[in-house]
Amino acid sequence: MSESREIGIERIIDANLNRLREGIRVIEDVMRYAKNDSRFSPKLKMLRHEARLSLPVELLAHRDVVNDVSKKSFEDDLKRENLDSILVANFKRAQESARVLEETLKLMDERESEHFKAIRYELYGLEKAILSPVQPLI
Repeated sequence: MSESREIGIERIIDANLNRLREGIRVIEDVMRYAKNDSRFSPKLKMLRHEARLSLPVELLAHRDVVNDVSKKSFEDDLKRENLDSILVANFKRAQESARVLEETLKLMDERESEHFKAIRYELYGLEKAILSPVQPLI
């Protein structure tokens, strides 16, 4: 990577890689343990493992949880109605993180950017498959 890149890009990438994997893990666990539905487990696990950079970037050195200005939860983040609301929140979390990675990585490597775009679209498809009500046959 170039020395002239923007300050803070590693923190953005680190935070969003974590959010992306965490969101996918929550979806995996709700589907597996609460809904006893393992149909999507292989795809979710694969996406979680694919949510990594192939670029040699040292991210931990740039992590700063002590001085994170928004680490406190917002009131809306503390409320969930049911398991489906947890699924929705975590699909959105993962999709938004994939989008941030897609945009940020355009500054570094177009292939990496496209990789996270593909993950985002996979998440859109999984969200529909998991959360759409089953349509009755006519």
